[in-house]
Amino acid sequence: MTNATIFEGDGPEKVYHELLKQGKFRIQRCGACGGHIFFPRVICTLCGSADLAWIAPSGRGTVYSTTVLRRKPESGGNLNLVLVDLEEGPRMMSRVEGISAEEVKIGMAVEASIIEDKGAPLVVFHPAGEAK
Repeated sequence: MTNATIFEGDGPEKVYHELLKQGKFRIQRCGACGGHIFFPRVICTLCGSADLAWIAPSGRGTVYSTTVLRRKPESGGNLNLVLVDLEEGPRMMSRVEGISAEEVKIGMAVEASIIEDKGAPLVVFHPAGEAK
């Protein structure tokens, strides 16, 4: 099987970014095994099926790992970089907004939102239960 037979139209990464521009955070769900996939793919990384559909995740997740990127104040100050386990299973890299980089902790419950960063939509997280 070639990509030409399992893949028609825009690539999954382009579709993902177009949905983000519309304010829609989506991940893929495999119709064959039921697994959830992120980052967008042409085939399921769990079973190899090309039966992938876009779904709206809950947006809830848990911080799996965090680190602080030290920057000078004139460069925007410290920034956190996190790996978040989504409630559906996939792990994604992002950052937690609304609290200092040092306050982000492993195991923290977070919720996703879409912001515009440098002219492009971006999925970031906020501590669960806080205003976005």
